[in-house]
Amino acid sequence: MIFFPKTSRPYHLGPYPLERLARDPQIVGAELARSRIEHPPIARQAANGFGRSIAKYHRIFHQLRDDEPAAAKAPVPDDLERRMIDIKGSAYFLNASQVGICPLADSCWLHDATPLDHGHAIVVLVEDSRMPENGSLAYAWLAECAAAAAEFRAYEIAISVANHIQLMGYSAVAHDSAHGDVDLARLTVIAGLGVRADARIANPYVDDRYAVCAVTTNYELPADLPLEPRGAAKAKGIAYTLGIGGATSGLERWRQNSRPTHLSKFAMETVDRVDRPTTLIIDDEVPRVPKRASFFDRAIHGDLGKKTQHERNRFAFKHPLATAMLKQIGAMVPHQDGPVAERVAASCSDAEENARALKSLSYFLGAELTGICEVPRYAWYSHVDGGKAVECHHKYAVVMLIDQEYDTMEGASGDDFISGAQSMRAYMRGAVIAGAMAEHLRSLGFSARAQTNADSEVLQLPLILLAGLGELSRIGELVLNPFVGPRFKSVVLTTDMPLVVDRPIDFGLQYFCSNCNKCARECPCDAISWGDKVMFNGYEMWKLDAERCARYRLTNQRGLACGRCMKTCPLNKVVTWDGPIATQVASWLGINARWLKPLLVPVATRLDDWLGHGIRNPAKKWWLDLEIVDGVCVVPRKGVNKRDLDLKRHIDPGKQKIAYYNANVMPAPNSHGIGIFPNRKEAIAAASLLETPTEALARVKAGGPMPRHYVPTPPLPENQMSTAETDSFDPYKKK
Repeated sequence: MIFFPKTSRPYHLGPYPLERLARDPQIVGAELARSRIEHPPIARQAANGFGRSIAKYHRIFHQLRDDEPAAAKAPVPDDLERRMIDIKGSAYFLNASQVGICPLADSCWLHDATPLDHGHAIVVLVEDSRMPENGSLAYAWLAECAAAAAEFRAYEIAISVANHIQLMGYSAVAHDSAHGDVDLARLTVIAGLGVRADARIANPYVDDRYAVCAVTTNYELPADLPLEPRGAAKAKGIAYTLGIGGATSGLERWRQNSRPTHLSKFAMETVDRVDRPTTLIIDDEVPRVPKRASFFDRAIHGDLGKKTQHERNRFAFKHPLATAMLKQIGAMVPHQDGPVAERVAASCSDAEENARALKSLSYFLGAELTGICEVPRYAWYSHVDGGKAVECHHKYAVVMLIDQEYDTMEGASGDDFISGAQSMRAYMRGAVIAGAMAEHLRSLGFSARAQTNADSEVLQLPLILLAGLGELSRIGELVLNPFVGPRFKSVVLTTDMPLVVDRPIDFGLQYFCSNCNKCARECPCDAISWGDKVMFNGYEMWKLDAERCARYRLTNQRGLACGRCMKTCPLNKVVTWDGPIATQVASWLGINARWLKPLLVPVATRLDDWLGHGIRNPAKKWWLDLEIVDGVCVVPRKGVNKRDLDLKRHIDPGKQKIAYYNANVMPAPNSHGIGIFPNRKEAIAAASLLETPTEALARVKAGGPMPRHYVPTPPLPENQMSTAETDSFDPYKKK
C-alpha cells in the first residue's frame, strides 16, 4: 500500500478494520435479555424497474437456503479459531463487506418461529452499491433498488456459506428479512457489526446503508463481541483513512466513489484503443466450432477415457465451498433466456446512453470490468449440447469480467484445494449479474440472453478481445487485462438493444509476453508454449496444448483444477491506490510509456522473480483443505499441492511437443455420447500444417485459399447418432 502493507493482513479480518474498534461484552447480556419480537414489516420491493429482476433472483436462491447435512462430519480442526478463519474467509471471499459471529439464545428467534438446535449465528453484512448519477437512464432503472440488491447479495453469500457448512456435515440455515426466523437487528448488534442508534442499527463505517442476512448453525465457532458505542462513533479516523493494518483505505474508497458509475474502478479509459486486436484474426477464415470440441466437453462424452470422464463430474467441485455454489449456478440456467415484452421502452432509444446504463448496472451488481462489442459470426458456437445448431440471433455482446480475488490467489499455489472455488465464485457471480441484466432488458422489450459458464452459445475469448478488455497472452487461449492480468472469469450478455461498442486495446502485451516465459515455466503439465506464435483456426496465438491442460485440470488429485498461470503471471497484481507504489508505477509506465518496454520488460520479469511474486503467502491462506469423496468430506487422499516458483526450469522450444487439434479433426458436433478418442501423435505432427502470421498475411494478400484444416468436421448422419445419456457426467445438469 501507499501507507501500510496489506501482505501481512490476515484474510479473515476483511476489508474494514473492525479489529481496531473497542468492544463491550456487557451488551451481549442486555441484548439476549430483550423479549422476542414479531416478524418485522417486509420492506417494500420496487414495483418496476430493475427491482423485479432482483426479486426474481432472490426467489431462485431462496429455494436453496436449507439442505440436509452430509452423512458424516468433516475432519475439521478442534481449534475454534481455525474454524472461524475458514468461515469468515468464505464469506469475505464471496464479497461480504463485514462478517461477525455471535451466540444464539431463544430470544434471538422471532416470536412465531420454532428455534432450531443451533448455537451460533454468522452475520453477513453487505453495504449498498453506489447508485448511478441522478438523471441517468441507469438511475431510473435502479431507483429504490439499493437496499434490495444489497440484501440479495447478503442472502447469496449466506446461502453459499450455509451450504458449505452443510457439506461439512453440520446443520445450517440461511435467513433473510422476508423469510428468516431470527431477529437480524439483534444479531447485528451482538455480532459486533452495529450499535443501536434510536430506531436503527448503525454500522461504524457505512451507517445504515447496508443489508444483513444470517446463517444459524450447530457448527461450533468462537463469538465476536459487540461494539462499544462511543468507539464505534469515532471509527472513521486517520487510521481508517490511511488503511492502517492493511484494511482497504478510506482514500481508496474515495477514489473509487469519485469515478463516474459507468466506468470501472480501474482506469481503462487511459489505455490506448485500436481498430483491431493486437493479434491477427482473419475473420473470414475463423471456423464456427461446436461446443462438443472443447476438451472439457470431450471428457463428458468419454473421449479422454473413463477416469477422466468420472473426474469431469467432480474435478472443480470436490471441495465443500466449491460444491456449495454448484446448485446456485445450475438453478439459474433455466432463466438465462425468456419471453420479451411486446413494447420497446421509449427511454431506450439512445444507443450511447444505453451503453452507459448497462455498464453502470453491471458495476452496481459487482462486475469488475465491462466492455461492449458486436458479435462476429465465428464467436457463436455452431452447435451446443446434444448437437443443437445455434442461430446467430443477437447483434451485441456486453462482456463482463469477474475478478477471481487477488488475496486468495496470494495464499494459494494455483492448483490446490481453493482453485475450483475461485472459478465457481466468479461463475456464480457472473451468472447472477448477466441473468438479472438479461431479465431486465427483456422487460424493456429487447431480446437478451445470459451466456454463462454453465450454458453459453458463444465463445467468450474473441468477445473479450473485441470488447476492449484485454489482449491475447502467452497463456494461450486466455486474455490478459492491464489491471487484473489473467485473474478473472468472463460472462456475456447478448442482446439486440441498440448500443455503442468499445474498441480493442493495446497496452504492449505482445512484446511483454514475447519476452516473459514465467507462465510456461510454472505450468505443472508443460501445456503453455515456450515458442513463437502460430496461426490456429484463423487466430494468431501462442497455442496452448489444450488436451494436456484439460487432462491435468480434470485429474489433479492434489487440488481442484488449475490456475498456476494466473497465480504466477507478473500482471497478477493490485494496481489500486492500496497496491504497492512500485506496482502502480510499473503499471502506469506499461500503459502510458510503451516505448520504454524494451528497457523495462527484461528488468520487470526478473524483478518479479527476485521479489518472490508467485509464491504462497501464508497470511492469506484461510480455507481448510478438504476433499469430498462420495458426498463426505475427508482429508485430501493424495495430499495438497504446495508449489512455489521453479526459477531454474526451462524447456527448449524446439523440443516442446504441442498437440494441435485443428478444426478438421474436431468431433462431429452431434456425436453426443460417442467416444471419439484424440490421436495425439497426429495432432503433434499437425504442427507442420500451421502458418506463421507473416505467411498467413502473405497468402491472404496473394488471394490464396483458406487452409483445408480450418474446415470443421461435419455433423453425423442421423442414423449414426447416439442416444447415450451423458448428463450424469455434467454437474450443472444434475436434477
